[in-house]
Amino acid sequence: MIRRLLGVVLVLVLAAVCAVLEVFYLPLRAGPVLLPLSVAAAVAGNVAFTRAMYEIAGSVWLALLPGAVWLGVIGRSAIARPEGDLLISDGGSSTATAVVNLAFLLLGSLALAFTVGTLRRPQRTRAVGQPPETAGIT
Repeated sequence: MIRRLLGVVLVLVLAAVCAVLEVFYLPLRAGPVLLPLSVAAAVAGNVAFTRAMYEIAGSVWLALLPGAVWLGVIGRSAIARPEGDLLISDGGSSTATAVVNLAFLLLGSLALAFTVGTLRRPQRTRAVGQPPETAGIT
């Protein structure tokens, strides 16, 4: 019980840290070229943290928590502070920045939705000696 709780907390903390790092690396450039590493990290992180939470907790509902943390960090990063600081913007005059920011939000959310949609519940096992169920065969 304690190990499971510690595992859940660890996955949530790692998901939050990863989301913050993804936001800060959104404007990463190599010279004049914008590098979309945060997009790949968002997709990989959302898949990995969601599956890890499902393996630890065994519940699809709890597997949604890393995605909720990611969306919370991303949502807060897109709101300007009173001082005017804004981490995720509309790109201003740069079309490349706008495309990378949009891809980050869209692909990260789609990866999260796809991963949650593919999680499976454990199948029931039948008792030894019990015949398999037949569909309409008598």
